[in-house]
Amino acid sequence: MTSALNSRRFWLLTLAAMLVAGATFSLGQWQLRRAAQKEAVQAAIEAKNSLSALDGRALVATKNIANEIYRRAVLQGVWQAAHTVYLDNRPMGGRTGFWVFTPLVLQGSGQVILVQRGWIPRNFADRTQLPEVATPAGRVTVEGRIAPPPSKLYEFKGMDAGPIRQNLDLAAFRLETGLPLLEEVSLLQTGAPSEGLLREWAAPNLGVDKHHGYAFQWFGLCGLVVLLYVWFQVILPFRASLRAQRRD
Repeated sequence: MTSALNSRRFWLLTLAAMLVAGATFSLGQWQLRRAAQKEAVQAAIEAKNSLSALDGRALVATKNIANEIYRRAVLQGVWQAAHTVYLDNRPMGGRTGFWVFTPLVLQGSGQVILVQRGWIPRNFADRTQLPEVATPAGRVTVEGRIAPPPSKLYEFKGMDAGPIRQNLDLAAFRLETGLPLLEEVSLLQTGAPSEGLLREWAAPNLGVDKHHGYAFQWFGLCGLVVLLYVWFQVILPFRASLRAQRRD
């Protein structure tokens, strides 16, 4: 009876160890696959950065403009200062303030792209006061890189209209302003601080190191399960058996 119970216990522990080891090993492999996918995306971003900069004509002529995200661009056009929007609660350098967006009418096409011009601190004593941003009149040249539409945060009620907003939807903004706005992309302006704006944009972080770290943890847990199983179910019983034989 005792032998049968021991045998049943052995096989249950063996099955449990196999399931846990298999699951943790699979999770580790999944994290490595995710890391490989993001490394491929990072390589694509670097390849885009190495291409020649787009001008306004080439940008408008691009059939699938979303494929040009992260590519450099040098655009000429005229600011539409009346439609400048300040997105609230946006950080830079550990401080919270506004990301400033202004539409730019592209020279020669009439198409409009929304430009993320830079960051500016807000007045915390008067949260409704708009910081001063210089917007040159006439034709300007803007350097940057093609970017996705503005990222979205949790939106508070009443923060979807006016110059200060929480989020900005390009399709809705196009209808609101009547401007022929490109809806799939924006332009992230780069360069030295100017016009009262900082442009210390963080490099795209895809979290590849995070996935490698998670994979290491899962593989470590898998190895620990195997090690404990071998120690308690193989080595210790074997040593106990040897001691029993010596006593006999």
